[in-house]
Amino acid sequence: MTEKGRITHAVVEFITSVQWHDFPAEAVDLAQRCLIDGMGVMLAGTTIRGSAVLREYIRASGGAPEATVFAPDCFQTCAASAALANAASGHAMDWDDTQLSSTPDRVFGLLTHPTMPPLAASLALGERHHVSGASFVAAFLTGFEVESKMAEAIHPNHYKKGFHSSGTLGAFGATAAAAKLLALDADAVANALAITASLCAGIRVNFGTMTKPLHVGRAAQNGVFAAELASKGFTGGREGLDGLWGFFQIFGLGGEADPARISGALGNPYSILTPGVSIKPYPCGVLGHPTMDAMRKLVITHDVQPEQIATIRLRAGSNILNPLRYKIAQSELEAKFSPPFMLAAIAIRRKAGIREFTDEFVRSPAVQRMMTRVETILDPGIEAQGFDKIRSIVEVELNDGRRLAEQADERYRGGPDRPFTREELHEKFTECAESALPPTAITGTLSMLESLTDVSDISDLVRVMSPCRRPGPVSLNPVPASPSSR
Repeated sequence: MTEKGRITHAVVEFITSVQWHDFPAEAVDLAQRCLIDGMGVMLAGTTIRGSAVLREYIRASGGAPEATVFAPDCFQTCAASAALANAASGHAMDWDDTQLSSTPDRVFGLLTHPTMPPLAASLALGERHHVSGASFVAAFLTGFEVESKMAEAIHPNHYKKGFHSSGTLGAFGATAAAAKLLALDADAVANALAITASLCAGIRVNFGTMTKPLHVGRAAQNGVFAAELASKGFTGGREGLDGLWGFFQIFGLGGEADPARISGALGNPYSILTPGVSIKPYPCGVLGHPTMDAMRKLVITHDVQPEQIATIRLRAGSNILNPLRYKIAQSELEAKFSPPFMLAAIAIRRKAGIREFTDEFVRSPAVQRMMTRVETILDPGIEAQGFDKIRSIVEVELNDGRRLAEQADERYRGGPDRPFTREELHEKFTECAESALPPTAITGTLSMLESLTDVSDISDLVRVMSPCRRPGPVSLNPVPASPSSR
């Protein structure tokens, strides 16, 4: 190992050495919350047109029946393709969780949606190899940690200049999870990371289109694909992350990676614990969520009716206004990145859920008119406070001349400071799953997810989540399960 390969070595060592007993009980508990949320948004996303197109393509391409693709018409295909379909569905509504920033220079929103790539990869390989729930959770936590620490370490130029980190860094989370389940040795893990470095992709021009969820789907697929190739002796550069022309050098776009955020930091502490993870209350870009809550509080407190509103002003920093770039949304995909729509939906219905994020509602005359009344303003005072938090102010001017204002709470719903209650989490899962599963399957899935570490075979969970699934073939070489008790 050279000094330049220090990061690669640290990641390889973590993946190969971390064991079930190394994960704190609190990390396991939070992982199960992320998995409940992730499974829910994955099921909800199967109803989206882009997910259906992708499933049609995968079904027509064939593949060994190794893992389940979730959908009302679920089917089985090879593990890598199942990971692709399920992860893309999981990000289709932009309702999956969000990684938090630990320092102001690592801008909130420039990091990843950390759950979906390692979840989809672990689910596909876990089903194929009939691993225990504990092994599944351990693989997920391994991938979550690698993805999060790598996202913190890469220079912010990576996202600022156009890469979508959930696609690029998410691929390494999937690779780490897959490598753990396949029990790869150190050489094979290094090869898998280097292979992934040549596969990962995703650019921000595709935000607001079907291709954004595809980034996350490909991240999960690439992780499984890279780990499977490496398990067969396929090789890559020995210092794939930080060697000459390695991932961090190329994808950092001229900025140096910070080795201290990885070397000695993996599992110390686990990112899922500190700074934590944000579970989304709304199916859209998380940077708009505190603003939406502020608008909702304003209209409810003052009983503001839509017809009373003359102008809505959103004051925010560039970290919000640049990524949320659609001024007048014309589709539900654009609406996910449109502050005028987010505020218009709250103004008109006092909520913004699955039923609001539809093409029909977005294009309705009332919504289109309300969006024209929304003005976004780059606020110098907010900009000067830095980008580690989501800061904004909503101002509403009424037709009678009154002016109302509400500052967004930095302690937003779903974040570590205001986490979902168990009831709220179950409510979100049920809302997500009811379009894909009958009530009995929803109840059964939630029950199993709540005690996931006691499940002896993750395939049992898959069967509950996909009533149309027929039992698949049992692997001849199952991966040894991690201990199922702490």
